Amino acid sequence: MSVSEHVRRRPALALTTGLIACALSFASWALAEDKKPPAAAEMQVWYLEVVTMDVDKVCAAYSAAGGVTFGKPDAGLGGARTAPMPGGGMVGVRAPMRETEAPIVRPYWLVKDIEAAVAAAKKAGGEVAVEPMEIPGHGKFAIYLQGGVDHGLWEKPAGR
Repeated sequence: MSVSEHVRRRPALALTTGLIACALSFASWALAEDKKPPAAAEMQVWYLEVVTMDVDKVCAAYSAAGGVTFGKPDAGLGGARTAPMPGGGMVGVRAPMRETEAPIVRPYWLVKDIEAAVAAAKKAGGEVAVEPMEIPGHGKFAIYLQGGVDHGLWEKPAGR
């Protein structure tokens, strides 16, 4: 099967590959240029959510490729198996939580004030899908839609 066939059949894989490629490309630029990255680089993905029909196979592939170890399902994160990411965030791989939920890769950007970030997203034309909600021990998250893409926001719990 060609690469373009894989991308057509597995858009979540294509998005994940794209996110990883962007991160690696930016990191290599910063190292090669030996200078401080632009202010926009201060954005950080705190939680990368991967919804898939085959959690174990995806976790095994990520483990093999990245040398990470995924934990047991976390009920607070929809049963996601998580692994740490550089910088303190984590990737979570879980099955759909309802019959109508399609596979997706959704980054959650770390914000200091989730209420202000959601207000800014609304002002910029985003449509809120999930209002800010607390996940005990993990912080608060929200989801908004814009440009045909799901966007997540994440605020760490107080004291972290």
